Amino acid sequence: MEGYPFREVEARQRQRWEASGVDCVDIYKFEHKFYVLVMFSYPSEKKLHIGHWWNYGPADTFARFKRLQGYNVFEPMGFDAFGLPAENYAIRHKVHPAVTTRDSVNFIREQLKQIGAIYDWNFEVDTSQPIYYKWTQWLFLQLYKHGAAYRKRAPVNWCPSCQTVLANEQVLSNGTCERCKEAVTTRDLEQWFFRITDFANRLLEGLERIDWPESTKAMQRHWIGRSEGSEIIFPLEDGSDNIRCFTTRADTLFGVTYVVLAPENELVQHITTKEQRAEVMQYIKQARETSEIERLSTERVKTGVFSGAYARHPLTGARLPIWIADYVLGTYGTGAVMAVPAHDQRDFEFACKYNLPVKWVIKPLNPHDDVFIDRAFEDYGIMVDSARFNGMTSEQGRGAVTEYLHSLGLGSYEVSYRLRDWLISRQRYWGAPIPMIHCEKCRIVPVLEADLPVLLPEDIVDFTPRGASPLGAHKAFMDVKCPQCGGEARRDPDTMDTFVDSSWYFLRYLSAKSDDKPFDAELVSKWLPVNVYVGGPEHATGHLIYARFITMFLNSIGLIPFDEPFKRLVHQGIITCNGARMSKSVGNVVNPDAFIEKYGSDCFRLYLMFMGDYTVGGDWSDEGIVGVKRFQNRIWRLFQTWLPELPLNRDKLQSVDRNLNRVLNFTIKEVTSDLEQFQFNTAISRLMELTNELYEYCRYPTKIDRVFLKETLETLTILLAPFAPHLAEELWEGFGHKDSIMQQKWPAYNEAALMLDEATVALQINGKFIDTIVLEKDLAQPQAVEIALEHPKIKRALRGKSLKKTIYVPNKILNFVVPAL
Repeated sequence: MEGYPFREVEARQRQRWEASGVDCVDIYKFEHKFYVLVMFSYPSEKKLHIGHWWNYGPADTFARFKRLQGYNVFEPMGFDAFGLPAENYAIRHKVHPAVTTRDSVNFIREQLKQIGAIYDWNFEVDTSQPIYYKWTQWLFLQLYKHGAAYRKRAPVNWCPSCQTVLANEQVLSNGTCERCKEAVTTRDLEQWFFRITDFANRLLEGLERIDWPESTKAMQRHWIGRSEGSEIIFPLEDGSDNIRCFTTRADTLFGVTYVVLAPENELVQHITTKEQRAEVMQYIKQARETSEIERLSTERVKTGVFSGAYARHPLTGARLPIWIADYVLGTYGTGAVMAVPAHDQRDFEFACKYNLPVKWVIKPLNPHDDVFIDRAFEDYGIMVDSARFNGMTSEQGRGAVTEYLHSLGLGSYEVSYRLRDWLISRQRYWGAPIPMIHCEKCRIVPVLEADLPVLLPEDIVDFTPRGASPLGAHKAFMDVKCPQCGGEARRDPDTMDTFVDSSWYFLRYLSAKSDDKPFDAELVSKWLPVNVYVGGPEHATGHLIYARFITMFLNSIGLIPFDEPFKRLVHQGIITCNGARMSKSVGNVVNPDAFIEKYGSDCFRLYLMFMGDYTVGGDWSDEGIVGVKRFQNRIWRLFQTWLPELPLNRDKLQSVDRNLNRVLNFTIKEVTSDLEQFQFNTAISRLMELTNELYEYCRYPTKIDRVFLKETLETLTILLAPFAPHLAEELWEGFGHKDSIMQQKWPAYNEAALMLDEATVALQINGKFIDTIVLEKDLAQPQAVEIALEHPKIKRALRGKSLKKTIYVPNKILNFVVPAL
């Protein structure tokens, strides 16, 4: 018998689905609604790579499962089409990004259809289309109107290769750009920011209410970085100003021996003496060549320069030198640090390098513990050499010192966050233009909502990066009338970070074609939050935190009734090949198209899900997919052999094979549980076991109940449908059904059928115990004897003896009686 003709079947079934509209969803049917969403793709190149399949195929399997369970499933798809990936691809190929993006979207859409997903393409979004980015600009205006968007001059991360600024979330831990991997530097630029810090505490609290991986929650907590501490004032020696330092260890205040300012701190210019100015300016220039991420590295050698100025200790009046050092950031806390080298390792290393004093003011709680002078003692302990606070524990001292400072007007309790406001300006062409206007008379003025969208001009000739936005050189775009005074004005030349586009797309899908509103308030209130969101863990401190912020903002101004976008989050693991992460340089990248051509879409999807735990990942094997192909062919042969033998009508069931029925119900139970937990690999193993059991059952045609076999095969087909939709649809059609398999009901298992109808029977010879044997419960004597006589111990004991009689008590004893010797 020929193997499964996947090319013919998959093409025919996709045509059938499209013609019948079986994948279309009624978004106004709110009963049992279920929103499944997978992170949409960057159409930067005209192809889907294996990572896309790993993301989309299994996620669709889950969505199909929920639809078969009776849910009205909404699983949309779109394209995150603006941004650096698409623009860089266009630059490399010397083609306008509007052209390459349009071609890529069209090509990838057809590739996505090959997956056999239940995407309803009536709800497709493309973030690079005016009908979408009109509302991204509208979102910017809402943020501006409510004081959550502002423009300021600030030190920002700058990628010399991409020729644009980067948010902190787009700089890798080694200080390089996440896109091009080039070293990131710092520049002072006028940029637009969103006040995500206003929502820092809500972002933390919300993590307790959502079903997300704990690792992702931990990353967000660390990124937000809430610290409860004290702000302490150190007056300048000349009395002209104060330095405010945030600390979580007020108990170490008496160990301060110097003060450190970040190179970006505005006080640096004010306090630096004439003698030190040249050296300080050179150091600041050097610091700008280093990213914040790199500066925070604990392994980096500490550097700094003396300002020539001094501050006074707020309690002792001691004279403290003020240093400039890049291990202090201008964007964290107050941009100033009270240095306690005896009890902070960074300060200790700096003090050792520059011969600054080290003063020990905390001793261990256990007097027998040693304090090593070659490193800082950073643990809590007992305060010493700290005046009135001597003998207090660190916990007591933190509060007592702060209270005393507060009484003197020199300190207060404060909460600080590591999270910085979201920098959204980009000096690139391919993005949504920022809808603001600069007028000499009226200063910064928002574009009127009625004038949206601010169209991105496609007649631009040179869109390559140049350090300033290419739009700035487009006169027809830039020159505009001021909406307030009517005078000459200019548009903002920058475009928005593409993460702004993706921060709200899950709201847009339900109103994808609407031109009069960003989203339908009623639909959004009914369908959201998203029930299950699937995507990579690499977005933990980027897209996933931005989407939460925008949702909270829209909730805070009364536009949506929820403040978290995604109830449940599932991360896919990493696919490797030959034990290594896939990389072009290693030469181990798997091309999905080649395998789909050879084995088909369903087989490729099945193998991806079978090769490992979805949330962990797996190692690709060309041989492994061959095994899955054999499984697919075994199912095909089984059905082709028996479908002609099965009754057309649903006749009365005559007999049920207990073992096959138990395996069938066990499979239903386990596959249902596995699918809920995205454990696709174990679910497929269960389907393989059921298929094996069916083959065993069919070995004895005369014993087959064809009605029971038909019901079992139909159930197997429904169980298979989420994993191999084309094959399952073809098999379902083979039964003579006219409706789609996706219109069927997911089977329920019978708990009673799972019980093993077995009994342990004692085997005896002349009343003497020999062994036990497990038999089918209530098994008739002839069958019980036949099985028992094959038992090795019974065969050996009866060898050469004649059997006089047997005594059988069902489910208890089987005694063979032989003549006495």
